[in-house]
Amino acid sequence: MPHTKIPFTKMHGLGNNYIYLNCLDSIPENPEILAVKMSDRNFGIGSDGIVLILPSDQADFQMRMFNSDGSEAQMCGNAVRCVAKYLYDKSITALTTINLETKAGIKILNLKLTNNIVTEVSVDMGKPILEAKLIPTTSPEPKLINFPYEFMGEQFKINAVSMGNPHLVIFVPEISDRLVLELGPKIEHHKLFPERINVEFAHVIDRDNVEMRVWERGSGETQACGTGACAVAVAAALNNLTNREITIKLLGGNLAIKWLENDHVIMTGPAEFICDGFFYLQ
Repeated sequence: MPHTKIPFTKMHGLGNNYIYLNCLDSIPENPEILAVKMSDRNFGIGSDGIVLILPSDQADFQMRMFNSDGSEAQMCGNAVRCVAKYLYDKSITALTTINLETKAGIKILNLKLTNNIVTEVSVDMGKPILEAKLIPTTSPEPKLINFPYEFMGEQFKINAVSMGNPHLVIFVPEISDRLVLELGPKIEHHKLFPERINVEFAHVIDRDNVEMRVWERGSGETQACGTGACAVAVAAALNNLTNREITIKLLGGNLAIKWLENDHVIMTGPAEFICDGFFYLQ
């Protein structure tokens, strides 16, 4: 049986790794199936999902992303930074400010260059969504901020925040494997969240620093999550646990998050190439 040869680039933002496909001239069929096959860490390339870089009639470029289980995600903060580096470092654009269309709206990417190579990207992630019904949740409460709730017999104070995709932030005295790996997937699929949810367990170090681990909807635990870091920063500020400009410490490294007075959240962090290659799809 003949194989389809698909060129790809693998990149990561703080260890949150995706496979990037240049779809400016043609779009692959069934990207949901392709995401599952390419992301498989035993029989594929191995990744948290795939990202399609596409033309846009609303912005400079467009991205669509699919998790490793084939589900489509609205946004990924680490992926948008990688898209910016991909476009500039591969000489597809000379723009150092890129408007990128996503399923969560148009994001503005500001590129920091060193020797004409992108080393860091700041992203205006837009305004957080706090209305419970818009996240969405099935709760009748208008907002779920520092809200008491029980999961699997344990009481928590939960914070539901959307950054274009849904997040549940839980502040804990200590982050453990049990919380992330056992409770995380159960919360992801809980009846409170009709479209599933990303789950962040966060520990406040001081008013300028927070550590977190994330269980991502459709991917499991990842090394970093940009939108999750933004959600944690917003929840921490709303609970008066931190200042509005903080460092989020993730397994893969640090992100700088600033919640501006105009309600927009700015995320700044790195993006890195891993490899280029070809995937042979049977």
